Amino acid sequence: MDLIEARNVTKTYYNGSVPVEALKEVSFGIPTKAFTCFVGPSGSGKSTLLNLIGCLDRPTDGSLSVAGTDVAALDRHAAAVFRGRTIGFVFQDFNLIPVLTVFENVEYPLLLVQRWPAAERRRRVTELLDAVGMADHAAKRPDQLSGGQKQRVAVARALVSNPRLVLADEPTANLDSATATLVIDLMKHMRDQFHTTFVFSTHDPRVVGEAEQIFTLHDGVLVSGNPSKGDDHVRA
Repeated sequence: MDLIEARNVTKTYYNGSVPVEALKEVSFGIPTKAFTCFVGPSGSGKSTLLNLIGCLDRPTDGSLSVAGTDVAALDRHAAAVFRGRTIGFVFQDFNLIPVLTVFENVEYPLLLVQRWPAAERRRRVTELLDAVGMADHAAKRPDQLSGGQKQRVAVARALVSNPRLVLADEPTANLDSATATLVIDLMKHMRDQFHTTFVFSTHDPRVVGEAEQIFTLHDGVLVSGNPSKGDDHVRA
């Protein structure tokens, strides 16, 4: 069974009384440990789809399961608990908390949902900071870091609770070319080390070039889904 399974997922918003279909009967499957991209122009539905997968919103129609859970059926509290235990997030603007240190930013998800004992939290945060090459910066605050360093911290934070899935929304958009390449390589290494599935929304050809699955959206419709490296799990 795929880690993510979507069947005829539709998302409708309302502009006043006028319905706007952000997604129209989208179906696909994403296996465990995939490095997958959703691509398409602005307004194509990429971010909407990531929000649905990440339990930040619910589909209007269709079925969507993540790690065997029907996320469309979860209420707000259950969705928050599931999200905290199963899904990590990486954003294009990093979303680090400015008043917290690097260590505290990475530790934060463990305090929200996981409620790990203090010694176990320190061990896990230290392990992740070491893995992304930021252990020497643990006491710094975000305004003391470069963009690439901030994104490394964001990757560590996304992985600290040992999620099965990481969703990354334009994670290289605010990085220069060399730094973006380093962050992509880091995420692939983290995927291999922690067996985590990565799903991206991106315009960046550097990210797309490393993807094992590529799905193309246009006006809320999945217009293509093709394996870039021989993955037979891609379905459109």
